[in-house]
Amino acid sequence: MTGLERIEALFDHARAERRAVFMPYHAMGYPDRAGTLEIIRTLGENGAELFEIGIPHSDPLADGPTIQTATYTALTQGTTVADCLAMVRELRAAGMTQPFCAMTYYNPLFAYGVEAFVADAVAAGIDGLIVPDLPPEEAEELEAACRRAGLATIYLLAPTSTDARIRFVAAHSTGFIYLVSVTGITGARTDLPPDLADFVARVRKVTTLPLAVGFGIGTGEQASAVARIADGVIVGSALVKAADAGLARVATLGSELAAGARAR
Repeated sequence: MTGLERIEALFDHARAERRAVFMPYHAMGYPDRAGTLEIIRTLGENGAELFEIGIPHSDPLADGPTIQTATYTALTQGTTVADCLAMVRELRAAGMTQPFCAMTYYNPLFAYGVEAFVADAVAAGIDGLIVPDLPPEEAEELEAACRRAGLATIYLLAPTSTDARIRFVAAHSTGFIYLVSVTGITGARTDLPPDLADFVARVRKVTTLPLAVGFGIGTGEQASAVARIADGVIVGSALVKAADAGLARVATLGSELAAGARAR
C-alpha cells in the first residue's frame, strides 16, 4: 500500500464511523531528538491518527511564535532534514503505523534535491508532503515525483481563497486538503472564527477530498466543533506548548483532542 493509499484508507475509515481524524503536528528535533520520539510515541498512544512531521526551517513563514521557537531550537541543536527522516525510520521500526506527512518549506527540499528527498522520504516511512510556500503552479516537479512514489501532495487553502483558487488547489491535491481556519499564522486561539463553517462548505462544493482544518485549535471543545464540519482536526502550537510541561501533559491534551475529534 502506498502512502497516499494509507491516508485515503484512514479518512475512509473515519468517515464510515462518522468522525474526524485527530492530526497532531510536532517540530522534529524539539526539545531534542529523544524528546521528539517520546512525544510522538505518546501522542500515538493517546489517539493520534495522522502526524504532521515538522522539518525545521530557518524562515517558517506560516508558523507562529510557538512553532518558530521550537523549530529554531531544533535548528540550533543541528537538526537536519536527514535527521528528521532518520527519526521517522526509528518510529516506524518501533511499530508506529499511523500515516506521517512531512511539513516543510521548499528551500530544504530544493537543497536536498526533490527526487532524492521523495525517495528517501518514502524509504523512511513518510506518506505525504505539505509544503506551505510552494504553490501548485510551481510544483510540477514535486508532484510528478510524488505521483511516481505514491506520496500524497497536500495543499493549503485560506478563508480568503477565491472560488477559482479553491477549484485549482482541489484539482492538484491528493490525500486531503489543509484548510487554514484564519488568515494569519499558526497558534492556539481562544475562539474559532465565526465564518469557518461557511469556508468549509465553500470547499466541499467543489471536491470530495477530505478537508482537514488547522490553525487556532487547542482544546477538546474546539476540536469537537471542527469535527462537526470537517474530516480532520490539525493541532500544532497547543501540543508544542504542552510538551514544555512534560509527557503527562502531552498525553492528557492528546487524549482530550482525540476525543473531541471523535465527538462529531
